Amino acid sequence: MRILVIEDEYSLADAMRESLKRENYMVDISYEGNSGLDMALSGIYDIIILDLMLPNLNGLDILKCIRKEKISSYVIILTAKGELDDKIKGLDYGSDDYMTKPFHIRELLARVRAVSRRNGDIDDYTLSFADLKLNLKSCDIININNNESIILSGKEFALMEFLFRNKKQVVNREQIAERIWGYDDNSQYNNVEVYISFLRKKIKFLESNVKIKAIRGIGYMMEGIDD
Repeated sequence: MRILVIEDEYSLADAMRESLKRENYMVDISYEGNSGLDMALSGIYDIIILDLMLPNLNGLDILKCIRKEKISSYVIILTAKGELDDKIKGLDYGSDDYMTKPFHIRELLARVRAVSRRNGDIDDYTLSFADLKLNLKSCDIININNNESIILSGKEFALMEFLFRNKKQVVNREQIAERIWGYDDNSQYNNVEVYISFLRKKIKFLESNVKIKAIRGIGYMMEGIDD
């Protein structure tokens, strides 16, 4: 899962990034409004943690813009403002949750988990498809039929999670490259095929019936016998 933090307090933003990364989230940061909006509009983020008081462009304007552009990322507003009117504005403009500074990082992590569960496909930190179960905490994947398991590396895990969340859907190479390596990082584009190959070998090792199918000229789709 990829998270964007738009927060101008450097120490707070960096602390959130480190805590979220320890929970196996991919995290990008913007410290001001204009770049934050550009990154949010890329559409590659599952969750956006958004401060309201930002340099150049405030958080409410960012929120209104991304909802106008049909960006479906979950948004958690984070601000020093605690008045009821500010909370109502944020929710009316399309935020999914609201936190008031100061806060404990454990509460933020809990709220991130809560909005993640709204997809309905997360159960006790795992994602499931066919005979495979992906553990979002330990980064291992298990075949539930034979109990064989293997731990995935960082990029392997991120790619497998993305495929799980888009099971039975075609995802193109551009989507994968942007989601896993970042929307402005073209240097890793050719690694998509390499990492798909890594995952196929590990799925084969697990003796799973899941396949990562190449869709000629388009991308990839994960398919299998899904009970």
